[in-house]
Amino acid sequence: MNLGIVCGAFHREEVERMLEFAKDEAASKNWEVAEVVWVPGSMESPLALDRLLRHEGIQGAIVLGIIERGETDHGLVMGQSVTQAIIELQIKHNKPIGLGIIGPGAEPEHIGPRLEPHARAAVGAVAAMVE
Repeated sequence: MNLGIVCGAFHREEVERMLEFAKDEAASKNWEVAEVVWVPGSMESPLALDRLLRHEGIQGAIVLGIIERGETDHGLVMGQSVTQAIIELQIKHNKPIGLGIIGPGAEPEHIGPRLEPHARAAVGAVAAMVE
């Protein structure tokens, strides 16, 4: 099975670590990471996911990123919008998408401990929906 991965580059160092955990989890489930696409941030993820899921050879995808707590509700609105778009893409393409976005509202101390579990859970969700 082939997996596509969309990564938000706004927190590049942390998301690169998430990507390694996701690749390891995919390998443990006999999934091949067919393509990794980097986008500026979570807001651009739905378009990249849509493009990946159009490919016949991609059976599922995950999105990795971080939406931190800010001084306004911008992150909350963005998180809700991105999540809604991802749900709609799953239905449109009939392919599972694992949500590996930490937040919205993540504080700096929340990020490190969540990198591995969020990345692995996103891959696990896709694998569970295909089995």
